Amino acid sequence: MQTEQVLDLLKSRARPDQLESMARFAIRTEQRLGLSIPDLRKLAKEIPHDHQLALELWQSGIPDARVLASMLDVPEQATEQQLEAWVKDFDSWDVCDQVCDNLFQHTRFAWDNVREWSTRDEEFVRRAAFALLSCLAWHDKTADDQQFIACFPLIKTCSGDPRNFVKKAVNWALRNIGKRNLALNKAAIELANELLTLGDKTANWIARDALRELQSEKIQQRVIENKHRRDL
Repeated sequence: MQTEQVLDLLKSRARPDQLESMARFAIRTEQRLGLSIPDLRKLAKEIPHDHQLALELWQSGIPDARVLASMLDVPEQATEQQLEAWVKDFDSWDVCDQVCDNLFQHTRFAWDNVREWSTRDEEFVRRAAFALLSCLAWHDKTADDQQFIACFPLIKTCSGDPRNFVKKAVNWALRNIGKRNLALNKAAIELANELLTLGDKTANWIARDALRELQSEKIQQRVIENKHRRDL
């Protein structure tokens, strides 16, 4: 399918009536067509995956098209230069998170990008580092516990970044790591308690919010039951 055909499909399904609601959730609405993620996932099922098409859709600058591009790209064909170009284009948290989830976490650069992007000062590049780490914690079944524990210094270093889109991603990463299994739950709780000793307002918020979930009865029961199932 040609790029213009896909863009025409997107525009034919535009939902401008949704833009006001999106804006209330701090989603940037410039150039946006207003399609929901379920809308885009349904459309993605109608279009063959195509790396070149994904690149061209990204170049359109339309946020909806960029999320669709991340659904249609072929992770094995994605390049380091491409990911660097795309992460620099992020200017809305939803596009950042969707691209990390749909594409970035499935590439061979994922773990390196977590480490490298967390050191960068651009708000959405740093958010991408921790959104990506969150996705890996949730989906990467091949990663061992040590790979996540090795990222704890990144969480600690960035826990003092007060920018809203960064602190929420750091918190998200800490929570997802702590929900992965019992050992990482204990390690994440220990890290959260360490953050409380830093005397930093943002770090305190990240830690307290994470502890509220990770120490909850629901999560404790889940990680204990998962351990029991693995031990059988």
